[in-house]
Amino acid sequence: MDALILIKALILGIVEGLTEFLPVSSTGHLILAGDLLDFNDERGKLFEIVIQSGAILAVCWEYRVKIIEVLGGLTRERSAQCFALNVSVAFLPLAVLGLLFGKTIKAYLFNAPTVAATFILGGLIILWAERREHRIRVESVDDLSLFDALKLGLAQALALIPGTSRSGATIIGGLFFGLSRRAATEFSFFLAIPTLIVATIYQLYKERALLSFDDLGMWVVGFVAAFASAFLCVRWLLRFISTHDFTPFAWYRIAFGIVVLVTWKLDLIA
Repeated sequence: MDALILIKALILGIVEGLTEFLPVSSTGHLILAGDLLDFNDERGKLFEIVIQSGAILAVCWEYRVKIIEVLGGLTRERSAQCFALNVSVAFLPLAVLGLLFGKTIKAYLFNAPTVAATFILGGLIILWAERREHRIRVESVDDLSLFDALKLGLAQALALIPGTSRSGATIIGGLFFGLSRRAATEFSFFLAIPTLIVATIYQLYKERALLSFDDLGMWVVGFVAAFASAFLCVRWLLRFISTHDFTPFAWYRIAFGIVVLVTWKLDLIA
């Protein structure tokens, strides 16, 4: 396989892993990176789907003890049943709305101006969330009610708009709903598991005609890069929020949105 393709796969895998679980939108970054690397055709779009599984695996590995405890206790432990139900309920809004409006959104909103606007707007919302009084009533993901889970799921559904950030919508929504930063962040991680797994399987099925054994090397490089960078990013984020708020991500989003607008105006991206 062409070495240049493998380098592009490595770069995009790192971008996916570093941005999937931060409130900065992996989709927005991948759209920009794919355009700049000239890897934004149908093959490139399929590649972006494949490497999501590397990021998913990183979260599963980081929280393997919790996941095993929940799965093992589904038939006998109330806490495990409540946790699984909360994640399931939170997953539904994005799944339903994605099926209903996914094609329309991709047709009209997957473009640089939309991504730039949502990046900047998202940054302003984060600044608002962090500057308002934050009254914490939910310290742990195990303390979430079913209604809390539904609200977080509705917040995650906003991520159907490219540039919004799935994790960002869930985390910042959690802050507005009274979750601690750690509870909001960890629930966004757990909610990512079924969300990304179902999305990956669904997209792979739809694009199965594009699957080729010749691309295996590219997929492996991207998968490993996404796994490694996502694993490091998840651990870093948990340490970061123990002593910081999300304000730096707000300013980053605003700056990145401006960069997207500039590169679009210069015809570097579509």
